Amino acid sequence: MYKEARFAPGKPDTIEVGVMPCHGSKPYCSGCGKHRPGYDRLPERTFEFIPFWGFAVFLRYARRRVDCPACGVTAEFLPWAEGKHHLTTAYMQFLAHWARKLSWLEVSRSFHTSWDQVYRSVEWIVQWGLEHRVLGPIKAFGVDEIAYSRGHKYLTLVYQIEAGMVRLLWVGKERTVKTFEGFFTMLGQETCAGIEFVCSDMWRPYIRVIRERCSQAVHILDRFHIVAKMNDALDEVRAEEARELVRNGREPVLKKTRWCLLKRSENLTTPQKGRLKELLRYNLKSVRAYLLKEDFQQFWTYQSATWAGKFLDAWLLRLSLSQTYLSRMSRERPG
Repeated sequence: MYKEARFAPGKPDTIEVGVMPCHGSKPYCSGCGKHRPGYDRLPERTFEFIPFWGFAVFLRYARRRVDCPACGVTAEFLPWAEGKHHLTTAYMQFLAHWARKLSWLEVSRSFHTSWDQVYRSVEWIVQWGLEHRVLGPIKAFGVDEIAYSRGHKYLTLVYQIEAGMVRLLWVGKERTVKTFEGFFTMLGQETCAGIEFVCSDMWRPYIRVIRERCSQAVHILDRFHIVAKMNDALDEVRAEEARELVRNGREPVLKKTRWCLLKRSENLTTPQKGRLKELLRYNLKSVRAYLLKEDFQQFWTYQSATWAGKFLDAWLLRLSLSQTYLSRMSRERPG
């Protein structure tokens, strides 16, 4: 119960609220959660609460210790704070909520607290969520990586992607086979057996682990990464052929044609359209590779897996016109 509220001595922007237990009440043990007889009291300390109209608010309370036959002498359970935190659980939830909308530094400045307090609040809410979440049946998930520092340092992120349920499931350091296997170990065999769809990019460790640990699921390769791979292969063919033309003393017809070949036709400028039209008259590896790339766009229109597979096999066969293109792209044919 509250006993008094006052401005903190020497701090006109801070309100202190005294708290005391109800008369005759027994404390709860913080270990087992049961009523236990009191043992003694600890010195009074403060717990920071949610700011009120620009005023910092602190609760002052002398915590009781209980004599528990099961847990020994231990501090009582407090409904507004947990463990040795100096912030109330309500304030940690408040800071963690705003940390989703603003940078942590901006949150600390806006509510006149420290960056460390915001960090500890986010850490506490994440840990609480992990302890209380129910994974339940998972039918579809997606995996991708994100760079978090210079020097090719990555995190592997796994999301559940279903109608009405999109959430982050797991984060692992690096993007190796060992890292990704940790996600399936966390799920367990029963949950893994119920997965029906998996979406990923074309990173080989991901493909390998999905094939080994989730073979019953339909593996969907990210369209963005497939197109990016094709553009990389096309650009490699163009660059090599441009160098070959220069070495042989031929006209450098491929000079300044990179974006003419890589951009989608609807995104080309008028000069680029004219340059591409002129370039298509030449019998070059780059032109054949470009036509193959454009022809592949039909693949996305198929609704039948059988016919899509037949188209893909026929398309791969035509890749033999460009050996470099073949070596770069035929490896990406899903099994």
